Amino acid sequence: MKIHAKSPSERPRSVSKHLKESALQRAVLAARTAEDNRGTDVVVLDMRELTSLFDFFVIASGTSRRQLHAISEEIDRVLEQELHDRRLGIEGYEESRWILLDYGDVVVHLFEPETRAYYALEDLWGQARPIPWNNSAE
Repeated sequence: MKIHAKSPSERPRSVSKHLKESALQRAVLAARTAEDNRGTDVVVLDMRELTSLFDFFVIASGTSRRQLHAISEEIDRVLEQELHDRRLGIEGYEESRWILLDYGDVVVHLFEPETRAYYALEDLWGQARPIPWNNSAE
């Protein structure tokens, strides 16, 4: 028996809408968690118009290896506890200049400030739409 996956346009709208809302909910929760753990310059970028690999980037900076570890571990804990979501992969944890947390359709980038400036993901993906995710963002 051959199983044929439906293309996104063939899926029921409610499922597609739910998946998009779920990804956005996880991205916003990751951003809030980063900020709650003293992450700075926290940004959520909508990548859906630019790539099919993922829906959102969350980008944040931390001032030390210990802080980046704490932010990454707390994001893992909060997403698993509140949304029952588990990380698919992690890169850079040992070096701690750039920690990447892969949740499939949401990718979290945690940087030391110098490394963030060097790689300039916001510039590289400059066409991505920033998502207002907190009360102070307009």
